[in-house]
Amino acid sequence: MNDAALPTPGRSREVEPHIFDAELVDNSSSEPQPNWWRRFMNWWQRSPRVPAALKSRLASKQAATDTLAFVLRSPWRFVRAVARGLVASARGWRRWVRVHDYRDAAEQSEKLADKFIEIRELTLFRWKVTGVVALAGAAAIAVAYVVYGGTALWIATGLGSATLAMFGRRKDGAPGRKAVLAGPRSLTWTMDPQVLVDAFRDAKLIGKDESLRLVERAAHDGSGWAVTIDLPATRKAVDVIKHREALASALAVDELQLIVERVRGRGGHAGRVFLWVADDDPHSGPPLRFPLLDVEFWDAWRPVPFGRDARNRRIDLQLVWTSLVVGAIPRQGKTCATRLPAAGLILDPYSQLYVFDGKGGKDWQAAEAVAHRYVCGDEQEHVEAVRDYLVELVAEVQARFSRMSALDDDICPESKITPAISRDRDLGMPITAVIIDEVQVYLENTTREEYGGKKTTLGAYIADLLTYLARKGPAVGVVVILATQRPDSNTIPSRLRAVLGSRFALRVMDWRDSNIVLGEQMNTRGFDASTLLPSHKGVGILRPDGDTDAGADTVATTTRTYYMNNAEWRSICERGRALRDAAGTLSGHAAGDDSPRAIDRTAVVKAMSGSSVTNSGTPADLPEPLASIVDYLGDDLDQREFVPTAELTGALDMDPSVFAKQMGELECRPTRHRVPTEDGEVRRVRGYFTADIRAAIDRAGSDEISSTGGPEADQQ
Repeated sequence: MNDAALPTPGRSREVEPHIFDAELVDNSSSEPQPNWWRRFMNWWQRSPRVPAALKSRLASKQAATDTLAFVLRSPWRFVRAVARGLVASARGWRRWVRVHDYRDAAEQSEKLADKFIEIRELTLFRWKVTGVVALAGAAAIAVAYVVYGGTALWIATGLGSATLAMFGRRKDGAPGRKAVLAGPRSLTWTMDPQVLVDAFRDAKLIGKDESLRLVERAAHDGSGWAVTIDLPATRKAVDVIKHREALASALAVDELQLIVERVRGRGGHAGRVFLWVADDDPHSGPPLRFPLLDVEFWDAWRPVPFGRDARNRRIDLQLVWTSLVVGAIPRQGKTCATRLPAAGLILDPYSQLYVFDGKGGKDWQAAEAVAHRYVCGDEQEHVEAVRDYLVELVAEVQARFSRMSALDDDICPESKITPAISRDRDLGMPITAVIIDEVQVYLENTTREEYGGKKTTLGAYIADLLTYLARKGPAVGVVVILATQRPDSNTIPSRLRAVLGSRFALRVMDWRDSNIVLGEQMNTRGFDASTLLPSHKGVGILRPDGDTDAGADTVATTTRTYYMNNAEWRSICERGRALRDAAGTLSGHAAGDDSPRAIDRTAVVKAMSGSSVTNSGTPADLPEPLASIVDYLGDDLDQREFVPTAELTGALDMDPSVFAKQMGELECRPTRHRVPTEDGEVRRVRGYFTADIRAAIDRAGSDEISSTGGPEADQQ
C-alpha cells in the first residue's frame, strides 16, 4: 500500500473531505503602508500621553466595561460617602464644640486646672456660634423656599450631599475611617489597584515610597484576572518570579492560582511583569480528555498534546530533537503522563518503539502490539534483555551516522535527520523512541560484569548506553523517554540527567527531588514540584526543551496533563498496529521477531568511548570529577570559555569543598571571572576556564594511557 493511502496527520475520523470553489486574488498591486503611518502607530503604541484605553481594541472594551460598572455603582457609592461624611462631620463638630484641641494642649502642658475657666468660656462661645449658624442657615433656607419654592430645597440638599460626600471620601489613617481589626483579605485589587500596590509592598518587592505603573488595566482573561505592570526603576521581574509565594500570600490566594511572567521581546523589559490570578483552583475539575483519541493518524514530527496550563492554554510537547524524563512519587499520574507522548509516536506508522516496563504490570501491555522491542519485568533476564536491546540501538545509531555521512546535501543538508529521511524505507532511519517506565529498576542492578575490558555494574552500563542515546541519538531520530518514581541522585546519574532536555516533575517529596528532575536551583526560580497538592493528580511542572503555547521564553509551566484510561490506551495501540499493517512497517517484537541483531559489542563499546573525546583526542575514561564534567558539558567544553563552580557542583551533586580539593589535585585551579546573569547584568563569579579543564583532561588522559593503556574500573 503506498503512502498516499494513509490518512493525513491530525485528520479526525468523523470529518469527510470537501471540495471548495475559490477565486485567485492578485494582491501584487497592493502597496505597503507608508513609513509615516508606521512611525505614527509606533508612537501611538508607546507614547505615555496616549491613554491605554485607546491603544488596543481589548483595552477599549475593558475601559468601556469599567466605565459602565463605575456608572452603575456610583449611586450606591455616593450614598455611602454621604453617610460617612455625615458621621465624620458630627464627630468633627463634637470635638470642636467640646474644645478638645484646647483641652489636649492644656493637659500636655499640665495646666488643665488653671485653664478650666477659659475652656468653659470657649465651650459656651462655640455653642453660641453653632446656634447662630444653625438659625442663620435655617432662615436662609426658609427665605429661599418662600422666594424660589421647592427648587431651593433641592439645590440646598444637593449642595449639602455633595459636600458631605467629598468630606466622607475614604482616607487612610483618618479617624473613624480605618478598622482597628482588619477583616478577611480577598482579591479586591481587580477593583482597586491600590490593593495590588499594597500587596507588592507587603511582599517586600517594592519599597514603602515606591509604586507600580499600570501598563494594561486589569481585565478578565479566561477564568482569571490579567494585568501588566511596570516595576519601579532598578526593580527586576525575576525577583517577583522568585518570590511568587510571598506575593500570593499578600494577595490572599493559593500560589497555584497566581502566574507571574516576565514580559520580554519588543514590548517588554527587565522590569515589566505580567500577572494572572485565577478565580478558583485552575487544576480542579473533571479529567481532561486526550485530543489524540479522536485522531486517526499523527505525525511524530508534530508536537504532541500534553496538557493545559492554569490559563487553559494547550501545552504541546516536542519529541524529535530532545528527550524527556518524568519523575514523581507513586500514584501521581506518572505512567499516564509518559503514555501521552508515546501515543503520538504510536499513531505514526513510520516510527519505531523500544518499550521497557520495569514495573511488570499491565500499564504498557497494550504497546506490545506495536513495539519493535518489548520487555516487561524486573528479573535478571529482563534487565539483560534491556541491555542487549540498548546495545543494538547504540549500534544502529552509529550505523545511521555512517549512512547519513554518505547522503547528498540536498537530502541531508545539516547532518541531521529530516522528515523525508525518516520516512524513506530504503534509508532505514525511522523516528525511534526508547520508552522506559520505572527506569530505576534497571539502573540500580548491581550485577558485576566486564564490558570492553572495563569492569562495572549492569545498571551503570545501562546508564552509559542511555547517556549515549540521549546525547547522540536526537541527531539521527532517536528519542529517549524515561519515567521514575525515585528521582534522586543515586537513581539517575548526573551524566544522564545532564543530557535529558525536557523534564516533567509531578509531586515529589521535597525540593531536592524537584531540582533533580527539573534542574538545579529551579526552586529558587519559583518552580518546586513538592508544593503541588496531593489532590492534583496529573499536575506537574513542565520544563520543555523548546517552544510552547505558553511562550518561547517560559522557563517552566505548571501543567495539568490529559487523561487516558486503559481502554483508551488499548484503542490507540490497536489503531497504531492497524496503521503499521497498512503501511508495511510492522517489525521486531510486534511482528514476532524478538532476537536481537548480531553486532560486535566490542566495537560498540569502543565507539561509545570514542564519542566522548575532546577535540584534542583525550580518552573519555577519566578520573573523577573530570569524567563527570566531560559528560555534563559535552560540546560546550569546546564552545564555552568559562564555567562557574556553582553550576558544576550543582549539576554533579558534589560538595563544593570536596570538588575544589579534587580539582586542585588535578592541577586545575579556580579563578574569578565576569559572566552575564539571566537579567542581563554582569557579575564576578568563581569558576574554571574550559581551557584549563581541557588541559587537565589532556594530562589525565596521557597519564592513563601511558600507565595502563585502558580505563580503570568504574565503581558505583
